[in-house]
Amino acid sequence: MVGPQRPQFVLFGSSIVQISYSNGGWGAILSEIYSRKADILLRGYYGWNSRRAVQVLDQVFPKDAAVQPTLVIVYFGGNDSMGPHSSGLGPHVPLPEYIENMRKIATHLKGLSENIRIIFLSCPPVDEARVRENTSSYFSELVRTNELCRQYSEACIELCKEMNLKFVDLWTALQKREDWLTACFTDGIHLAEEGSKIVVEEILKVLKEAEWTPSLHWKSMPTEFSEDSPCDLVLADGKTTINSSEWTYHRQIQWD
Repeated sequence: MVGPQRPQFVLFGSSIVQISYSNGGWGAILSEIYSRKADILLRGYYGWNSRRAVQVLDQVFPKDAAVQPTLVIVYFGGNDSMGPHSSGLGPHVPLPEYIENMRKIATHLKGLSENIRIIFLSCPPVDEARVRENTSSYFSELVRTNELCRQYSEACIELCKEMNLKFVDLWTALQKREDWLTACFTDGIHLAEEGSKIVVEEILKVLKEAEWTPSLHWKSMPTEFSEDSPCDLVLADGKTTINSSEWTYHRQIQWD
């Protein structure tokens, strides 16, 4: 463990979490936005569904940990929503079980600390045509449809409303772009940089609007080692230094 100790934001989910540092991903963007403010920790697992997530909750989020996360962003649903395989194997989880699994995840996280904050990401849409084109013969009976994604997204959102959880409606947010089919995915399922930007924008919106004390929006959080120093850059007058700890000019997007 290195210091100083910062708030921990944990990203917990399936492949959309695991590869969120690739292709200009949303995890990488959040890490940059929260540099010197919070540590973004990745707990993403390619191919996982909510059933597997429930099985490892005590290992990923032990209740007796010395330090508990400040914020957990959870995403499961894309693999759950796949059509069932005739063998009974595979990632499909029936909708009622998915809802209960997500309830178990939320309940476990709430039990870690009275101060923990939670955001659920709902199931995003898919580009069905590209999914069919990219499906390898190595796999069998892969069924991914936008209609199934919608059903699991809506179920997640309804659960969040019931449990008073913050959420991001990814199914709706991505489809607000007219070119979402071509712009938002690398393969019809996983997020390209443009899709990740939408995820970040929506997460930041939730964090800004949440009436949490203290606020977890990046502009409201203290910056580590932000005090003035004679070691700061010297201005043209040769006498005055300028504190660069809050500079964001390097960002292509000036996030709100």
